[in-house]
Amino acid sequence: MGKMIYQQILPYLPVEIREMLTNADPRKMEELEELRLKPLLPPLCRFAHDEAFLAADGGLVDDAQAGRIVSEGEMRKTVLLLADSSFYAVEEELRRGYITLPGGHRAGLSGRAVLVRGDIKTLKEISSINIRIAKYITGLAAPILPRIKDTRDRLYHTLIVSEPRAGKTTLLRDLTCAISNGQGIAPMRVGVVDERSELAAMRGGIPQLPIGIRSDVMDGCPKAEGIGMLLRAMGPEALVCDEIGRIEDAAAIQEAICGGVRMLCSAHGGSAEEILGRPVLAELIRQKAFERIILLSRREGPGTLEWIKDSAFQPC
Repeated sequence: MGKMIYQQILPYLPVEIREMLTNADPRKMEELEELRLKPLLPPLCRFAHDEAFLAADGGLVDDAQAGRIVSEGEMRKTVLLLADSSFYAVEEELRRGYITLPGGHRAGLSGRAVLVRGDIKTLKEISSINIRIAKYITGLAAPILPRIKDTRDRLYHTLIVSEPRAGKTTLLRDLTCAISNGQGIAPMRVGVVDERSELAAMRGGIPQLPIGIRSDVMDGCPKAEGIGMLLRAMGPEALVCDEIGRIEDAAAIQEAICGGVRMLCSAHGGSAEEILGRPVLAELIRQKAFERIILLSRREGPGTLEWIKDSAFQPC
């Protein structure tokens, strides 16, 4: 297992689960993408191309009955460790269903929602924990940037589309970093609206993942509101948003474009048909809001580039 996981993931797990992971095949653990914990079931490790349960000796097994179950006490310990023994300190993150860890790793949680006047205040009786391993990859932007900028070094309004776990957020982050640092393009002031805390993975006001020296982050903020706040407060030349799709997102994007700000966004979709089947995306494309559309897949692993097309869906 890599040094990163030893330092950034294991401290948030009970001793018994730490030992199982420490004894697991280190070469296989390098491929770990998710660790899923549920009470009275064995830990489930998800890799790039397969998944397996953890056995008591750290072995990886296909049969859940051969795995070593996670006790209810271990689940409670894990939640306390993830919260640094203080639920108050992470109450806002629990309300959103996740806790950001050092290094940008993220623990998603599900359980019983606690409602106050109809709004979710926090979660309790946690029934599932999904620790997603942050594996930022640099260099992805280099072959893409020349195809999403014009001869004047101006960034095209760009939409990156893929199915879940196919690399759109990773590419979006690397492009953000390159644009902010001026790698392969003239440097730009970048505003990042990180509603789900996946792009920068802010922790204590510090990005846990590289997003560039000229990037300002609005963390945990709805995209439409975040776009407006950054436009008013930070004077960005480019705005970055992950997973757009709501009507209010589209209105804010159009307003930013009309103000001369370049847009770099991502959305869910596995094909041109799926993109055009989503009303908000279809309307933005009809209005030619995006000058370049990138489709990624997992066909040859996460981040496989399928195509880059213009606003008329013509190859470019």
